[in-house]
Amino acid sequence: MSKTILVTGAAGFIGFHVSKALLEKGHKVIGLDNINAYYDVNLKFARLEQLGIDRTEAAQELHYTSSTTYGEQMVFVKMNVEDRQALPKLFEAYPIDIVCNLAAQAGVRYSLENPEAYADSNLTGFLNILECCRNYKVPKLVYASSSSVYGNSDAVPFEERDRVDHPISLYAATKKANELMAHTYSHLYGFETIGLRFFTVYGPWGRPDMAMFLFTDAIINNKPVKVFNNGDLSRDFTYIDDIVAGVLTTLLDPSENTSKYKLYNIGNSQPVQLLDYIEAIEKALDKSAIKEMMPMQPGDVKQTYANVSLLKKDFNYEPNTEVAEGIAAFVAWYRGFYGL
Repeated sequence: MSKTILVTGAAGFIGFHVSKALLEKGHKVIGLDNINAYYDVNLKFARLEQLGIDRTEAAQELHYTSSTTYGEQMVFVKMNVEDRQALPKLFEAYPIDIVCNLAAQAGVRYSLENPEAYADSNLTGFLNILECCRNYKVPKLVYASSSSVYGNSDAVPFEERDRVDHPISLYAATKKANELMAHTYSHLYGFETIGLRFFTVYGPWGRPDMAMFLFTDAIINNKPVKVFNNGDLSRDFTYIDDIVAGVLTTLLDPSENTSKYKLYNIGNSQPVQLLDYIEAIEKALDKSAIKEMMPMQPGDVKQTYANVSLLKKDFNYEPNTEVAEGIAAFVAWYRGFYGL
């Protein structure tokens, strides 16, 4: 049965892919994004164009734009999630069955430079989403949390039952706050909330501030690759298709877990050393990197490693993309997108 799903952050990396997958399954998508300038807006508009959303119309504030590809099955509006006047009007205009909240001010390092942006989008904006779900009787909210909530924990793999009381970046603190806020609203108002702790997502149409994009761009353009903590880092790199599969199943499929509040790791569960990751990119590009060894970045963590057994148990989640395969797909997209 077709659902009407609000996807916030629809011009973002994960939001774009989730929206596309929902449309291909026949669901109606109401896409929302503020298209901020945290990174190149042309990439955001290009993603929307893949969904049939006209760039000029998408740039207009609070203008509801229908897709030229999907018709009224896809509607986009440029809006801030923290807008307390505009967001309720969207819920009034469309009978929304499920909310998928992927809008957030992203980036660990940027939170050191512009903390106010994180308070606006990740805290005030998330509260606004919760209030609209409450007031307009939306039965399910799936929202993005982050592996960063685990901080510098030495206990690996990371499990949902681990204590996450020591975030080391404001971004991580806002994501932990989202989990607590969602718990409160599920308890008080009875609607289902599902938090997904994403682990280092990469793939085609990815963000320019993420490692995959930064490394590929630097190697191709003969620039130094900044290798933080002298390469002594590991990440649970997770390919976008595996992430989308997990998001869609939590949005659309029933679970035997009857709790109104759910929280899951969503990752590849196969951490990779940073230097090995760079080597795999070098192989895909057939070109060596110029490595510039750097100290640890403030707010960064040494390792991430997801235990995904809970998501597998409740929703049959099974990531299956090898890192080399995912890197090759990204490199092919990058070359095509930039005409190399």
